[in-house]
Amino acid sequence: MAVTIAQSASQPKPKRRAAAALAIGLLVAFGLLLVIMTLSINFGAADVAPSTVWASLFDYDPSSTQHLIIRTLRMPRVLVAAIVGAILALAGAIMQGLTRNPLADAGLLGIESGAALGVVLAITFFNIKTLNLYAIFAFAGAAVTAVLVYSLGSLGRGGPTPLKLTLAGAMITAFCSSFTSAILILDQQTLDEVRLWLAGTVAGRDLGLIGQSLPYVVVGMILALSLGRSLTAMSLGEDVARGLGQRTGWVKTVAAIAVVLLAGSAVALAGPIGFLGLLVPHIMRFIVGLDYRWLLPYCAIGGALLLVVADIIGRVIVRPMEVPVGVVTALLGGPMFIYLVRWRVQR
Repeated sequence: MAVTIAQSASQPKPKRRAAAALAIGLLVAFGLLLVIMTLSINFGAADVAPSTVWASLFDYDPSSTQHLIIRTLRMPRVLVAAIVGAILALAGAIMQGLTRNPLADAGLLGIESGAALGVVLAITFFNIKTLNLYAIFAFAGAAVTAVLVYSLGSLGRGGPTPLKLTLAGAMITAFCSSFTSAILILDQQTLDEVRLWLAGTVAGRDLGLIGQSLPYVVVGMILALSLGRSLTAMSLGEDVARGLGQRTGWVKTVAAIAVVLLAGSAVALAGPIGFLGLLVPHIMRFIVGLDYRWLLPYCAIGGALLLVVADIIGRVIVRPMEVPVGVVTALLGGPMFIYLVRWRVQR
């Protein structure tokens, strides 16, 4: 009896040690993100010394050209990259856990294409120029495409299987992209306004734009991070989740709202950026495991880190010109997509 009591008392210790290690790892990752963001501010058409970056943040001199460039161009760019990377990775992790589809991603399942179509329609037919207004169209486009993809992927036997969801997403993506291209061909003015944005870019953003998007981003992230325990159960299967006391219909509704807010905000801020929501959750699962209470915050920091690094690569690879960050993430995510199609989906 004494041995049994001693064993049961010692069982929680490994779990506590694992949780402490994950918490420390999260703090280390956040510190690394801050370092990379600072380095990102240094890079550009003209490199800036770290001391100048520090002075522009904490001892701002409006008469200094370098301080002005850092405050109005580089710092907003880095913040947008970190925000968009975090929310796209969160959206991808939620979709993969909810659908049990290793290929689930806001880009691959057509949600980003639908949001982009909504923004193009807003600019073309309603002449909307501010984020607060065309973000609504981005959310509407994301919501409609999410419903369509899930409905089409649920047809037939077996319900929404990974393969059917992926095929439905590819079909909706092709439709939205074709419709967007048709509008832009007919409207040269809109094409001139959104050409770079459609490639996925964090350049040319300002702090006002970040402030306008912040309410949507904060609500979406709070909803996403609150789903950690529920998504862990849902990733085991809907029947198992019900057996564990989860209200699966409520979880799906909250998750869908979170994905629409996150993906719509990302598209409104930076345009459609593919593969990041696919890539980051799979990388983080190797580090953290399948517990979404830890996976989601790790994905947020990992997504922010990856997109900031991708933006640095895009700025230095063909200096003094720049490669849009959406192109860089496509180059990084393409091999991962091939791997997942070849091995994970087949298995």
